[in-house]
Amino acid sequence: MSARRESGVAASPDAPAVPLGGSGRRRAAIGAAWIAFGAALIVFPVVFSNPTVTTIGVFTLVYMTSATAWNGFAGFSGYVPLGHAVFFGVGGYTLALVALHLNMAGGYAMFALVPLGGIAAAVIAVPFGLIALRTRRHTFVVITIAVFFIVQLLAFNLGFTQGSSGVQIPTPLWTAATFNDRFYYAALIVLALAVLVVWGIRRSRFGLQLLAIRDDEDRARGLGVKVQRVKLVGFVLSGVTVGMAGGIYAFFVGQIYPQFAFDPLFDVTVALMAFFGGLGTISGPLLGALLLEPIQQYLTLQYSVGSLYLIIYGALFLVVILAMPRGVIPTAGEYLQMRRARRVERADGRSPAATPSVEVAPLGRASR
Repeated sequence: MSARRESGVAASPDAPAVPLGGSGRRRAAIGAAWIAFGAALIVFPVVFSNPTVTTIGVFTLVYMTSATAWNGFAGFSGYVPLGHAVFFGVGGYTLALVALHLNMAGGYAMFALVPLGGIAAAVIAVPFGLIALRTRRHTFVVITIAVFFIVQLLAFNLGFTQGSSGVQIPTPLWTAATFNDRFYYAALIVLALAVLVVWGIRRSRFGLQLLAIRDDEDRARGLGVKVQRVKLVGFVLSGVTVGMAGGIYAFFVGQIYPQFAFDPLFDVTVALMAFFGGLGTISGPLLGALLLEPIQQYLTLQYSVGSLYLIIYGALFLVVILAMPRGVIPTAGEYLQMRRARRVERADGRSPAATPSVEVAPLGRASR
C-alpha cells in the first residue's frame, strides 16, 4: 500500500493535485459544480417536456445509477464483476411479482416496491458474493458471468417467473403529458442515493480498506483488514441500488421478460460507462452514462437499428483505451494540473515540482 493511501488524505477523487493555497477555492468550485449538475437534472423535465426526450432521460438516470453502483465496488476494490445484471433483473422481477400477487393497481403505491427490489438484490448478492469473491482476477470475472447465465436460465424455466411469457405490470392512469415525470424523479432519487453511498464509502475507513484491497490484497490482509468481509459488504451495497434501478426500469417499461431483465449487454454497458468516464471516480460513471446512454437511445430511435450503438460503443471504447486509458475525468484532471503547473512556473520562475501539493491518487489505477 502506498504512502498516499496510508496517509488517509481526504480529498476529492475527481481532481488532480493542487497547491495548498488553492484547495479551498477548488473545493468551492467542485461543490458549485455538483450543485449546478443536480439543479440541471431536477429542472430537466420542465425544460424538455417532450415525452421522447423525457423517456431517454429516465433510461439515462437508470444507467447512471447502475454505473455508479457498479463502480462503487469495481472501482474501489479492483474486482471487475460482469454479473450485476442479476441484481438489475431481480429488482425488476421483485417489483413485478409482488404487484401481481397483491393485485396492485398502477399508481404511486408501486414506487413503494422499489426498495423491495433493492432488498431482494441484496439477499441474492450474499450467496453470489460468497461464491465469486473466493476467487480473484480473471477467475472472478468468469464466475460472475457463469452465475449470471444460471440466473437467466432459472428466470426462463421457473414457474413463478412465468418464463418467456414475462410478467405484465399495472400501468398507471396518468396523463400522457406528465407520465414520464414521475418515473424520472423516482429514478433521480435512487441516483442521488447511489451517489451518496459511493461518496460515503470513498470518504470512510471502509472505503480505505477497499482501496487497500485494490492496491495489494495480501498486504491488506496482513495489516488486519477483514478482506473477505469488506469485499462482501461492498458487493452487497453495490447490488442494492442496481436492484432498485431495475425495479424502476420494470415499472416504467410496464412488462418484464428474462432476456431483457437479465441482459448480458447490461454489464458490458455499465462497465464501459465507468471506464469511459473514469473507473474509481465519483463523477466518471455519471459522465459516461450521461453521454453514452442518450447516444444509444438516439441511434435506436433514429435509425431503427438496435445493434448500431454497439458499433459506436466499441469504437468509443477503443478510443478511450488507446488515448485516455484512465478515462475522461482523470485525463482531464491531469491536463488541468499540467496547465496550472506551467502557469505557476511562468509566474514565479520556479519549477512546478517545488510547489507544495497534496497528491491524490486517481482511483482508476492502483498506487504501487
